[in-house]
Amino acid sequence: MLISGFDKVTLLNYPGLVACTIFTKGCNLKCPFCHNSSLISGNDDTYIDEDEIFKYLNKRKNIIEGVCISGGEPLLQKDIKEFIKKIKSLGLKVKLDTNGTNPDLILSLINDNLLDYIAMDIKNIKSKYELTSGAKVKIDNILKSINIIENSGIDYEFRTTIIKEFHTLSDIDYISKKLDKKSKYYIQNFVKSDAVLDKNLHSFTSDELKEMKQILNNENIIFRDL
Repeated sequence: MLISGFDKVTLLNYPGLVACTIFTKGCNLKCPFCHNSSLISGNDDTYIDEDEIFKYLNKRKNIIEGVCISGGEPLLQKDIKEFIKKIKSLGLKVKLDTNGTNPDLILSLINDNLLDYIAMDIKNIKSKYELTSGAKVKIDNILKSINIIENSGIDYEFRTTIIKEFHTLSDIDYISKKLDKKSKYYIQNFVKSDAVLDKNLHSFTSDELKEMKQILNNENIIFRDL
């Protein structure tokens, strides 16, 4: 496993659990708004030994309840399945953050009972997907991943980071209506930082978000910034 970062305790990344977060190197997308852009190429100098992580988890497994595996895109890691098996052997739950471009591996991990929670990013509507993700994407794989996750029987969420240059109210409405009615769909506002690739992007104002929420009036859409 190519691991770049390790947040030892978080109450935010795994809903309802005390967890730690592992950040893997490399991503097959190049989202211009990504806050972990240093992980995209996988060539940064930071590296955390896998043994160090499991040493920590073994010591804290009576306190830590789960592990969130994020990135980058974790499913690019060739040994991701074995890595998760080792985590599960400690009695810990596993949450996967993914961009949904590898539906077959998602299905395999679910079928092997290796995942307890999945959070998948939906970048945008089909016609804007490559613009928003900064890379060529097989939309059929995105749609397949959504279907697999919705029928997985485990906890999950979908989420879209919205940016003024890329998203409209109708985009959010369209995506939400394509999801199963039982699906949780989180909207998170873009936040500028020095790490993002495109410094010319803009977030929505608080008033604009409130207006969006009021117009959409959809209980399955959850605005994280309100």
